[in-house]
Amino acid sequence: MEPLVSIIMPCYNAERYVAQSIESVLAQTYQNWELLITDDGSTDKSVEIVSKYCTKDDRINILVPDEHQGIARARNMSISRAKGRFVAFLDNDDLWMPEKLEKQIRFMLENKIGFSYTSYEIIDKEGFTKNKIIKTQGLIDYKKYLKNTIIGCGTVVVDRDIVGFICMPINDTSDDMALWLNILRKGFKAYPIEDVLQQYRVTGKSASSNKFKASRDVWRVYRENEKLSFVKSIFYFTCYAFNAIKKRVC
Repeated sequence: MEPLVSIIMPCYNAERYVAQSIESVLAQTYQNWELLITDDGSTDKSVEIVSKYCTKDDRINILVPDEHQGIARARNMSISRAKGRFVAFLDNDDLWMPEKLEKQIRFMLENKIGFSYTSYEIIDKEGFTKNKIIKTQGLIDYKKYLKNTIIGCGTVVVDRDIVGFICMPINDTSDDMALWLNILRKGFKAYPIEDVLQQYRVTGKSASSNKFKASRDVWRVYRENEKLSFVKSIFYFTCYAFNAIKKRVC
């Protein structure tokens, strides 16, 4: 039997896109999954939309906390309910290609890999391509990732049988970066799949679209999560900034 994949999705005021994201999961050629959605205090019709999917497919589950928790806590609430050996991540406005899970899970099982990521495509708020592909950068270890935060959250799958316990550190826009570093610091590596298996939507409203805030949070990861010295933090931040600019213009 195919191993269960737990898909972690935070949701916040996503009434325009969340149905499309869920449909991209329903369209997966790999069908043994559960979609765990935690709402983060939405004030629009997001919960209503997701709840309708929950009544149609018992693989989809939504948790609605009493108050706004932040994206990292929302993800952790879903992770705490996850039953799958594999954990995958998808934001409420991004999309997966139909073969995403099938290709990635097969690759990881055949090669006994605990952590993998893929290339992804940038789309605009209407879903049209921006003719921009963010390609994988080969095998990534801890030091390489400190220099280049190339791993797209929605492309990642983690095998908990190999990696063990995972939890998102609380760090606003860079909680995923901090988690990948936690895994890589243990000696694991992120293995690339060159295929484009995700579409990342740029809406202009996401936290990561605020470049100053994102940069500040990357700095916080270096200093607070990784406990790097000021000099090392400057070195890695300079590498990060160079690669971030390169990623946008190339």
